[in-house]
Amino acid sequence: MNDINSVVIYGPGVMGASMAQIFAQYGYNTTLLGRSDKSIEKAVNLMDINQDSLVKAGHLTKEESERIKKSINFTTDYSCFNNAQYIIETIIEDMEIKKDFYRYISFAAPKDCIIVTNTSGLSVSEMAKELKYPERFAGMHWINPPHLVPLIEIIKGENTSNETIKTVKEVCRSIHKKAVVVKKECAGFIFNRLQYAILREAAYIAQNGWADIEDIDEVVRFGLGMRYACIGPFRVADIGGLDTFEKISRYLVPELSKEENIPLLTETVCGKGGYGVKNGLGFYDYSNGKDKEAIAERDKRFLEILDKFYKEYL
Repeated sequence: MNDINSVVIYGPGVMGASMAQIFAQYGYNTTLLGRSDKSIEKAVNLMDINQDSLVKAGHLTKEESERIKKSINFTTDYSCFNNAQYIIETIIEDMEIKKDFYRYISFAAPKDCIIVTNTSGLSVSEMAKELKYPERFAGMHWINPPHLVPLIEIIKGENTSNETIKTVKEVCRSIHKKAVVVKKECAGFIFNRLQYAILREAAYIAQNGWADIEDIDEVVRFGLGMRYACIGPFRVADIGGLDTFEKISRYLVPELSKEENIPLLTETVCGKGGYGVKNGLGFYDYSNGKDKEAIAERDKRFLEILDKFYKEYL
């Protein structure tokens, strides 16, 4: 860990751009690699937006923000892998495309370079089959927006060494992130399994007409969200009384959704061409600038929560 002072991030999208500014903020020599000048230009614009929100919230001074942006090396030259110490892949969620990259990187990167994937749920072990030294490979799942959310999931593949997991945890700690380890990989890991379980049940409630979408969101914001910001589900059950939770589970769990997809997504919103903030139409209306308002409001609230509850990760 003491030898790692530089990082190469491949993929200058929303996630990669945020990661680059975090590593640069905490003193790493940071390179952000894109496939084209246009992708790099988009990354710079994303960073400007992120940095502006952090400056306005008082998390960074203007001088610090400028220093961070100027310290990042933007490139389209793949030779940056040749002497890399720590590589993060954050490209499209497509197994074959990722495998192509790992076949290449297996020969381009030094033997002792740590390599991690920012996949949201694809098999780390499957990707590792393309690497010459799979023991130095792991999952490092960041949560969007990564410049604000403290959590990172570290995923241990079948051949990932304990030393690699230890090193990735130390990297997380060095950039003020809270790391958790998925010690045996499963589809979706921890975060997305929980997120999609909630989304499936929320959609099921809406589909049955039991509540409006807005009210379902408010239940999570003002009830579950507040509770889980302080303690997790197992601690909630302990404090609430395991006997009570056991009794409720007997009659409630059989009633929960067992859908294998989410019809409210596949048959209504997405089926009608609505992709959310991306194109202005989702469960809510994001036309006429409402998309930017929604993201600004989200970031403002995230920063407020960071200030109140997670100061040690700032």
